[in-house]
Amino acid sequence: MNGRRPAATLPADQLTIVWQSVSLLLDYPDEALLARADLLRSAADRLPPALGGSLRAFLDHLESTPLPQLQADYVETFDTRRRCTLFLTYFAHGDTRKRGMALLRFKQSYLRAGVELDDEELPDHLCVVLEFAATVDQEVGRDLMLDHRAGLELLRLSLRDRGSPWAPLLDAVTATLPPLRGDERDAVRRLAAEGPPEEEVGLAPFANPGFSPGAPPETAAGSISLPMPSFPGARA
Repeated sequence: MNGRRPAATLPADQLTIVWQSVSLLLDYPDEALLARADLLRSAADRLPPALGGSLRAFLDHLESTPLPQLQADYVETFDTRRRCTLFLTYFAHGDTRKRGMALLRFKQSYLRAGVELDDEELPDHLCVVLEFAATVDQEVGRDLMLDHRAGLELLRLSLRDRGSPWAPLLDAVTATLPPLRGDERDAVRRLAAEGPPEEEVGLAPFANPGFSPGAPPETAAGSISLPMPSFPGARA
């Protein structure tokens, strides 16, 4: 990958915990997620205070909010607001032909690592990327996030501006990445001012706007450290 990028500053096991935990906590909330809350708290206790605190902040909200309200808030936050989408390529390309090629690059990265997604899943969903980085290939997964660093930052800032309970989870993810470079800051400013492109075209073979990150994940080989479901819908 890009040798000019700074190396990760956290140990590999801590990166696994952060990325796997956030992948689960950013998913559509359901009873299964609530059942994992104690396990996720235990995982957060193994992290540096700032990172662990970000995870615990959301867990506090998760456990104190009725599930129907959590689910309604999730849909209102991530499914109706363009600047809060969890699909990384959307920030740079919107619904344009260029996005289709960007999705293909994600899928090819997974295939080279021996992982194939189900046809109904889009490979740029942040939960999928984090799961891949945590359980399959940290370096490749991290590079996919860095390739879309401006979009990640706009997502983080958008959640912060809304006072969203999910905002600390994005704080945790970006804390595992290098600080924004000057060109990335410029890209964030442009995205904030202009938003994603709006040309409406098909994204076949990746078109599935109804993709639900809340679908039950299947198990894939290569899961590390945390005894949680690995890469959603993947077949090694």
